[in-house]
Amino acid sequence: MPVSPREPTDGHGLHRPDGGSGGRGDVLRVAVLGSTGSIGTNTLDVIASSGGRLVPYLLAAHSRIAALLEQAWRLRPRWVVVTDPLAANEIGPGSLPEGTRLATGPEALDDLVADPAIDRVVSAIVGAAGLRSTWAAIGAGKTVALANKETLVMAGPLVMRRAAETGAQIIPVDSEHSAIHQAIQCGRPEEVRRIVLTASGGPFRTTPRELLAAVTPADALRHPTWSMGQKITIDSATMMNKALELIEARWLFGLPADKLAVVVHPQSIVHSLVEFIDGAVIAQLSPPDMRLPIQYALLYPERCPCPARRLDFTETMRLDFEPPDFERFPAVRLGLEAAARGGTAGAVLNAANEEAVRGFLAGELRFTDIAEICERLLDEHPYHEAPTLDDVRRLDAWARQEVGKWACV
Repeated sequence: MPVSPREPTDGHGLHRPDGGSGGRGDVLRVAVLGSTGSIGTNTLDVIASSGGRLVPYLLAAHSRIAALLEQAWRLRPRWVVVTDPLAANEIGPGSLPEGTRLATGPEALDDLVADPAIDRVVSAIVGAAGLRSTWAAIGAGKTVALANKETLVMAGPLVMRRAAETGAQIIPVDSEHSAIHQAIQCGRPEEVRRIVLTASGGPFRTTPRELLAAVTPADALRHPTWSMGQKITIDSATMMNKALELIEARWLFGLPADKLAVVVHPQSIVHSLVEFIDGAVIAQLSPPDMRLPIQYALLYPERCPCPARRLDFTETMRLDFEPPDFERFPAVRLGLEAAARGGTAGAVLNAANEEAVRGFLAGELRFTDIAEICERLLDEHPYHEAPTLDDVRRLDAWARQEVGKWACV
């Protein structure tokens, strides 16, 4: 249902007459899009640990109603949004706490993220589905804590241009891009020689290439260092997550593809590095815990005590680095190619990957089919150098249809 923007007040007795996003120490009202997912639940942990500095104003999920209702009763947000209207039918009278309102459908979410009462929008809806609500939040000039990398992979130039027009601020939540965001401030843009994204290497870092075709979804879901949702865990196993992150970094930091690189770092302690023209390399280190980059994005430019784990320098640790194996993991090469080409390359690569991962998890495709399909569609698609948002959506649908044909063969 469509929802009109409200006055900048909420059910927590907070009021900001000018509807602004506040300064240091102000209470910040947060919309969490994808609140029942991995990033969403970690975000709610950060909010709960903020001592009232962060307030959950809106929680949105697609169809995980039981988890969403539990969150609503525990946190008492002003709004709960269910983007799947059929799933919303499970919410009957009395299902929500007093003072919490229900809205349904993606249109309602588009309207609500523009509410002047909202100070921060956490974009954590998985996959291409997250583009729509993120676009609406950027259009409203919000500060967006961006965990949905597909937004920039699919439509990076359009999104960054729109943010510049509306004054929206995009702060990355991905641990790699958060690390770059922190490290890159140690110099001026023209002093950056390159940025280096770290990759854990996933569960198959040392697996011989000839054995990869036989791996099962259960094998691929055993990530050695991170606990994540199924899709991103498979992406880590293929290293397609690094391909998408390279494209995201291309647009987020305004750097050409020849200034982007990847290094495998199995401990997942160094989250990424920035090399400057004088040879200095600045890195951000912390244990693999998403609560730190989430809190950094929500409170930027402030730093406050965080519930995330900390490094213990009283214990011996090692940090290993090795170049990626493009033969074993061709997805990284595809990411560099798509970042260099720009245009519609990112949208097609992302859509093909999403559908191929779905086919692999369903037992319809082999593990090695994922990168092979993505490369085929990247080469064969009707490329547009300067696409509109409609072009992006059309080629997203085309790529998904093509993968569906492959899975049926």
